[in-house]
Amino acid sequence: MKCNLFLALLLVALFSSSAFAQKFTLFEAQNYAIENAEQMKNAAIDIEIAQMKIVETRAIGLPQINAEGNFNHFINLPVQVVDGAFIGQPGTLVSFRAGTDYSVSGGVAVNQLIFDGSYLVGLQVSKFYKEFVATNVELTQEQVLLNVTKAYELALVSRENLRFMDSLVSSTEDLLNKQRELLALDLILQEDVDQINYAFITAQTNQVNAKYQYENALSFLKMTMAYPMGEPIELLDNLESVLSQALAEVSSENSVDGNIQLDLLNKRLELSRYELKNTKFANLPSLGAFFQHKYDAYRNEFNFFDNNADWFEQTFVGVRLSVPIFSSGARWSRTQQAQLEIEKREFEINEYKRALQMQETQFINDLKSAKDKLKLQQENVRLATSIYKNSITRSEIGKENSLMVTQKYTQVISAQAQYVGAMVDVFNARLNIDKLYNNIIQK
Repeated sequence: MKCNLFLALLLVALFSSSAFAQKFTLFEAQNYAIENAEQMKNAAIDIEIAQMKIVETRAIGLPQINAEGNFNHFINLPVQVVDGAFIGQPGTLVSFRAGTDYSVSGGVAVNQLIFDGSYLVGLQVSKFYKEFVATNVELTQEQVLLNVTKAYELALVSRENLRFMDSLVSSTEDLLNKQRELLALDLILQEDVDQINYAFITAQTNQVNAKYQYENALSFLKMTMAYPMGEPIELLDNLESVLSQALAEVSSENSVDGNIQLDLLNKRLELSRYELKNTKFANLPSLGAFFQHKYDAYRNEFNFFDNNADWFEQTFVGVRLSVPIFSSGARWSRTQQAQLEIEKREFEINEYKRALQMQETQFINDLKSAKDKLKLQQENVRLATSIYKNSITRSEIGKENSLMVTQKYTQVISAQAQYVGAMVDVFNARLNIDKLYNNIIQK
């Protein structure tokens, strides 16, 4: 009995805990995405791969040890031809087969690189490549944060719009109920009630649309956060505080030089310089050392594992020097190509800087324009709402017909839609500026 009671309580606790929505501020939602988004996990793997590339490149200059073995079975022994004078038959050629039917060799070979210009450049590139990958990771992080911020702001706007629609439905329903009471007293016509009922149904339709827009915005937020789609979620920040941050003045200390994409282009330029350095160093001599110790055996029968079998030992060491002398212009051509690639990268960076400077002016103007429009639309909503409420009051006392009330309700809906669009424009303009200055990650 106690066990059953315990299980029942446990099930109730599990179901009740799953029913509660996890609450997030914008900052917490961003952190959650950084920790859980698959893009960030892949980026972390890229960093590990880059580290392994450093180890791989470094290993090229360390001793390379290999065990080597070889087995030969000659179906036809090779034929050797000598002058017959060796056997007392001058003027003739004597042929004979030399060797054994089977031969086996096995041993250990060690190779050590002593100097190679390309290897030295490769070490430098592998370390720099990790920085290059880290910048790509930063770019991925910026995109994840940008997506989460957009989704969170959109969800805040959708929630506020839903609340506004709820209030309109409530006020319109109150008016409809009062109109029905007046109709029952024969103080107004059925047409007046129908007109208000039409406005009420329209308000309910807008309310339903706002509700599903809010749910879609939450789903989009879950997706960008890598949050379980089936789990409920709740926003802790309010629209006013987030909007006030978006409306803050742009600091004069910001600079396009901090742009991540520009940093990535500069790193690509540095890789091109390493490529030029590598083509030049490839013209230097390379030097390596080697050591080999092996055993050879020769048999006419396959008896290599007999105790009395002879094995011939061989050990040698040496150095290998390679000096480039003449390549028919191939090395010169590769050097020129690498130099031209550097010039292309420099032109690309100069062009991108101008584009960033143009975007800086455009995005700041977009934010100013969005701020001005937001103030106007905010006042427009206030006026339309005030007119609508006054119209309701006048209708209640019989000084205004229902058609006028419906028209003024339509004005409220139109003003609210424009106000919502103005808020979204402010958020988007601010995000464009923050991305331009690499402020999304810094924030």
